[in-house]
Amino acid sequence: MVEQPGYRVPDVCRIVGISYRQLDYWARTGLVRPSLRDAQGSGTQRLYSFQDLVTLKVIKKLIDTGVSLQRVRKAVNHLRLSRRPAHGVTLFSDGTRIYEAASPDAVVDLLAQGQGVFAIAVDKVWMDLEGAVTKVKGGGKKVARAGGS
Repeated sequence: MVEQPGYRVPDVCRIVGISYRQLDYWARTGLVRPSLRDAQGSGTQRLYSFQDLVTLKVIKKLIDTGVSLQRVRKAVNHLRLSRRPAHGVTLFSDGTRIYEAASPDAVVDLLAQGQGVFAIAVDKVWMDLEGAVTKVKGGGKKVARAGGS
């Protein structure tokens, strides 16, 4: 069985660029729960997967561009329910609503309708995070394993 590397809260905050309070709030309210290990009371640590980091980074980018947390929650739920890989998906927003474009044709259609002021390519977020994680690992930080080590 292949062990999946897990990321503890301090590393997640540093890699994604969010505060502990934001991460804690998003976990407690169910926006993004750690998929490897959730807190089980006092003294236990949350353990996030790389996919969780991608989701968190996309959320941060949407919020940074002015999208309300309520709309971000709807977009995250939509992506979860679609059950297809996030690779290749581009999210567009006009600052209020969020649109999904899974193909170049869909992007052209959105732009032709005058929608979409900015875009977030999930593939790009994924690659950027891979680089950030490599820096954290290279900086002497220990990455936790899902097995608890």
